[in-house]
Amino acid sequence: MSLADQVRGAVTAALEEASRSGALGDRVDGAALLRIPFSVERPKRPEHGDLATNAPMVLTKTLGRPPRVIAEALVRALEGSAVVASAEVAGPGFVNLRVHPSALHAELEGILAAGPSYGRGLAATRERVNMEFVSANPTGPITVAAGRNAIYGDGIARLLEATGHRVTREYYINDRGNQVRLFAETVRSLAEGRDVPEKGYKGAYVAELAAWIASVDPALLVEGADIEALGRACVMWRLRGIPGSQTLPGIRPSLRDLGVVFDVWFSEEALHRWGAVGAVMRQLDQSGYLERKDGALFFRSKEAGQGDPTLLEDKDRVVQKSDGSWAYFASDIAYLADKIDRGYDRLIYVLGADHHGTLPRLQNAMLALGLPLERFEALLYQLVFITRGGLAVKSSKREGKVVTVDEVMSEIDDAAGRKGAGADALRFFFLSRSANSNVEFDMDLAKKASLDNPVFYIQYGHARLSSILRKADELGFGGGRVAGSAGWAPLRHPDELAIAALLSEFPGVVAAAAEERAPHKIVFYVQELALKFQSYFTRLKDDPILPRASEREKPGWEASWDRSKTHARLAWIEAIRLVYAAALGLLGISAPARMDRPTDATDEDEAAPLGRGEETA
Repeated sequence: MSLADQVRGAVTAALEEASRSGALGDRVDGAALLRIPFSVERPKRPEHGDLATNAPMVLTKTLGRPPRVIAEALVRALEGSAVVASAEVAGPGFVNLRVHPSALHAELEGILAAGPSYGRGLAATRERVNMEFVSANPTGPITVAAGRNAIYGDGIARLLEATGHRVTREYYINDRGNQVRLFAETVRSLAEGRDVPEKGYKGAYVAELAAWIASVDPALLVEGADIEALGRACVMWRLRGIPGSQTLPGIRPSLRDLGVVFDVWFSEEALHRWGAVGAVMRQLDQSGYLERKDGALFFRSKEAGQGDPTLLEDKDRVVQKSDGSWAYFASDIAYLADKIDRGYDRLIYVLGADHHGTLPRLQNAMLALGLPLERFEALLYQLVFITRGGLAVKSSKREGKVVTVDEVMSEIDDAAGRKGAGADALRFFFLSRSANSNVEFDMDLAKKASLDNPVFYIQYGHARLSSILRKADELGFGGGRVAGSAGWAPLRHPDELAIAALLSEFPGVVAAAAEERAPHKIVFYVQELALKFQSYFTRLKDDPILPRASEREKPGWEASWDRSKTHARLAWIEAIRLVYAAALGLLGISAPARMDRPTDATDEDEAAPLGRGEETA
């Protein structure tokens, strides 16, 4: 049970007691009180207490008493609580609460017992969720904009899994149609030494793909050979990548390096090959949702108040062109029907904000197929801007001038001297903003090994915690790390208790982030945790966690050292480290145990996180 739940229970019990004593008038039973949604949350200013409740304000109508009268009665009834140490009325209808250290100690004990699984839980309704995201056109590389789609989608998937849902990550491959044909024609032209066709694809990666296919399957490039087969081969190699190539690493490897692994890669072409498109069109035609006009077949929407009243307003959409070929929307409907047939409880699409116009047609297709819109969810995200030296980096996919996730990751990896630093930076910066906000990704900042770089700062916080624990083991303090209920007593510094209270909020933060599809809440949480521990650490000049070298040089220092406090603090630090690592794990960001010293730190800089070989306070 979280600290907030413990306090909620104490407040409920106190209200029942006040009601029984007549302080609140007619008695209200506990079951009724539990149904009233009063809040228990952290106040805006820490000096006001550990938690606050609006119960008096919420209960005033039910109890027929002024909020202040209820608040005063609640404060009196909380006296002697085993959870709430003190309470005070705060304005009309609020009560500020301070909890007993023992309640916070119990939370820490629970974190240590749960280990890496702390913060995970079960949603009220567990669902089978299909998340389709990225689905970038395979004719080009994974751009940084598509990288935001991948990172946001994967962040949501991790949160849903942490709250008990079964998630399938799915990539929809657009491997047919005019774009794939034009891409194949471009590859064939380049392989034959001709110029790029009008409106064809440019860029070094296209020429390299042409040379590769010429070396492994030249028959596909012969004039008159099946252009559709060549198109499928082009898509396959774009997905897999060319071994050793820097310009064509492959969509799958690129996403894998970004920390995104898909469970299903679904082919659009397969929907047509096996007749799925024709079958679902027949179903819709029999239900009256299709109409032929001017030689083309249209999906009938509700337009200007006309048509099926159950549908959302949208114009009629072509599903089959007058030449008999199927439009993209026909594939979209067949793909939607296929997902439904696979038995998912919820279908989530992650789309760029510029795709908002496609939502009514997808929603109408779902309604036409007989399913409620509650099972459909679209998550939209805004733009990404890459900057260098304060200037925006411009790109054009058709011209072959794009900023790819591979380029960004490689550049940051090289600057950091480790594989994965670029992925960590992209994931942190992209997830630190709400999906409704644009992201400005500063390449210069992301490459800095300094405390100015927020992802470096966050990871260094974990490295410092790990370093303290390693040093404790070296000094012989490791065996007492799990303190037990009695062993927690020396942990009573206000900052230590405040951080323990913050740790107790983590399960609630995870649940809220999953429910609201808001991974940035996890980023904000871990930033606050890092800042609070850093602030605590810098104030320990006279009361260090571990004995400094100068202390250990004194004869008999072991006898005078307060080992019980050290053991309690080390258990507390391990709890912080566990939550810290769990938060980074939900973001898909690595939690290194060792990192080099930041470039902007000095030997006297107490605020600088600990690096290799340095001595901790």
